Amino acid sequence: MRNNLMDKDIKLDLSFDSNPETNQQEEKTNINSAVEIILKEQLSEIRTKYSKNIDEIALKKDHQNHITLLIGRLNNKTQILAVLKGKEKATIKAFLSCILKKLYKTIKAVCTNMYDGYINAAKEVFSKKVAIVIDRFHAAKLYHKSLISLRKKELKRFKRILSTEEEYQVLKPAIVLLCHKKDFMTKKEKKISESLFKHSPLLKIAYQFCCQLTRIYNSELDTATVHQKFNERIATVRTSKLICFNRFILTLKKYQLEIENYFQDKNTNGFAEGFNNKVKVMKRRCYGIFNVQNLYQRLMLNFSGYQLFGK
Repeated sequence: MRNNLMDKDIKLDLSFDSNPETNQQEEKTNINSAVEIILKEQLSEIRTKYSKNIDEIALKKDHQNHITLLIGRLNNKTQILAVLKGKEKATIKAFLSCILKKLYKTIKAVCTNMYDGYINAAKEVFSKKVAIVIDRFHAAKLYHKSLISLRKKELKRFKRILSTEEEYQVLKPAIVLLCHKKDFMTKKEKKISESLFKHSPLLKIAYQFCCQLTRIYNSELDTATVHQKFNERIATVRTSKLICFNRFILTLKKYQLEIENYFQDKNTNGFAEGFNNKVKVMKRRCYGIFNVQNLYQRLMLNFSGYQLFGK
């Protein structure tokens, strides 16, 4: 894979060879010097730490032909570090391995989603020198999805067991509250939801579990306390008859360290998700861009053009 990266009056060519036996030492030397120049130029020779975010978008419909965006964040400014073809672990690791070890101290954290390719690539390259963080949005999305699946299952049961349609309609206001994914209810809303929770105690336990997890994320607790609270909540759910959270619990146990790393500095992938939306709008405006090199050049012009070439 080949990306022509331009920054100010510098034009650099980064090559990643899938065959490690082909000119490996020579290419690694060129890549190291290229990446060092790029990072120094694009991040203005930073001396403070910044966060690196990894996410992907699809160039075609139905999630085909993915590209990976590596984005840096410093002083509320977004910097495009790389646009890579595909989202395989080997591709991500190849790029991250190019970064000189003396630049590791400038990386505050690597924020990503729950894709194993990104997480494992970052782990193998940075080891324990840089915190790998799974964004809170992806964890919250997973446990809310578990609540939604239980709610749908319970609503089907209500339609079977309730004798009249009027009884089901009485529950509608409480059902709407749950559909809105409200993590906190007012006294009036709690009173409305009582009728629903009376018919389904399991739904009440599931809702309370989601609220407890959200409170943990909104707290200012240290990672050790968060670890303890997560384990307590998991134990409580496992002793109940709830099975809808089984997948979330398995995911939490698998990525618990990366999820808890969020509480060190509250690093988030939110700005990368927002940047993705801008890229998708730009892609639609161009009626599709399927060449990675052209996409990178268009991104640099759109988001850094005035800084690079403006008077």
